[in-house]
Amino acid sequence: EKSGLQKELDQIGFNLVGFGCTTCIGNSGPLPAPISKTINDKGLIAAAVLSGNRNFEGRVSPDVQANYLASPPLVVAHALAGTVTRDLTAEPLGEGRDGQPVYLKDIWPSAAEIQEFIEKNVTRELFARKYADVFKGDAYWQGVKAPEGQTYAWDDNSTYVQNPPYFAGMARSFGTVGDIRGARVLGLFGDKITTDHISPAGSIKAASPAGKYLTEHGVGVADFNQYGTRRGNHEVMMRGTFANIRIRNHMLGENGREGGYTIHYPSKEEMSIYDAAMAYKQEGVPLVIFAGVEYGNGSSRDWAAKGTNLLGVRAVIAQSFERIHRSNLVGMGVIPFVFEDGTSWASLNLKGDELVEIDGLDAIKPRQKMAARLTYGDGTVKTIPIVCRIDTLDELDYFKNGGILQYVLR
Repeated sequence: EKSGLQKELDQIGFNLVGFGCTTCIGNSGPLPAPISKTINDKGLIAAAVLSGNRNFEGRVSPDVQANYLASPPLVVAHALAGTVTRDLTAEPLGEGRDGQPVYLKDIWPSAAEIQEFIEKNVTRELFARKYADVFKGDAYWQGVKAPEGQTYAWDDNSTYVQNPPYFAGMARSFGTVGDIRGARVLGLFGDKITTDHISPAGSIKAASPAGKYLTEHGVGVADFNQYGTRRGNHEVMMRGTFANIRIRNHMLGENGREGGYTIHYPSKEEMSIYDAAMAYKQEGVPLVIFAGVEYGNGSSRDWAAKGTNLLGVRAVIAQSFERIHRSNLVGMGVIPFVFEDGTSWASLNLKGDELVEIDGLDAIKPRQKMAARLTYGDGTVKTIPIVCRIDTLDELDYFKNGGILQYVLR
């Protein structure tokens, strides 16, 4: 505003609409209803260009699958052009009032212009003034009434913060680790499944398990907020695990159905991943997940591992893992395994109706070569080599304790 740049941006539709998490978490609001309807009715791949730090599909808007990160000036340039399919280095953005083509080079500021604006408007005084009372907060912050005491007073009626069950039934010392017997497959996932696929941080749909939970607890759709702001409530977050609208579970066909769905066996009933996990939990059936390469890449989101644990998943068997998510799984007591090179769930012709057994978990060692026994739907039994991706002795301690939280408490 001081430089006059905001006035120019306002004239072309780049208004200041708020502070904090907005576009990158899906808080910029829905697309106009006719546009949203056209995209979904015709199955269009809509694109966004943004200068935020997240480009997961469906994150900026559930209607937008292709998201391109760019500098703020390039965002403006693409908005003026109205397309991402044009080569802005060679083709015009459009036409000026005089009917002549306008190119990117015509509107792009020089380094000298940018430096001049910075020197005039980004001053030491500005930072000193803003940070002088940074911990004081405004009147709204000062007006917040906070509980007192050494421990947190849990509110059973809160839909934002609930007491998680991580320590339920925990003994003073850890016992033996049970083998995985008669486990069912919760999901067959492809390559490069991100932590945002596993635990989305964006908007909550009313028809989703998390949306239904909030509705049942008296929260209106307008007050759902997002998964990211509900992460203090495990009831919301476990319902949101694998609930990304763009995730594909290949148990539901060759290309998989979009959304957090699976097939419960032996009933063969199609249902949400959360509902299936709870059904298996009631039946006393452990769960495993199969995936492709780079499982868990993207943000190092702790809830991607927490939610997996709370759904009752004992192991994830993939072709490869992203480093941090692999470590987070171990920290939540979920064992990551990798196939031998050249093997995948697809090459094994897995359909999702198999039973999985893995023995020897109480004596497991870091990077140990092990075996998984697969019983196919037709009764065929196949034993495949897998490698434990608990990589260190410290991680082994976390796992044997049931997770890093239990390890620290003990």
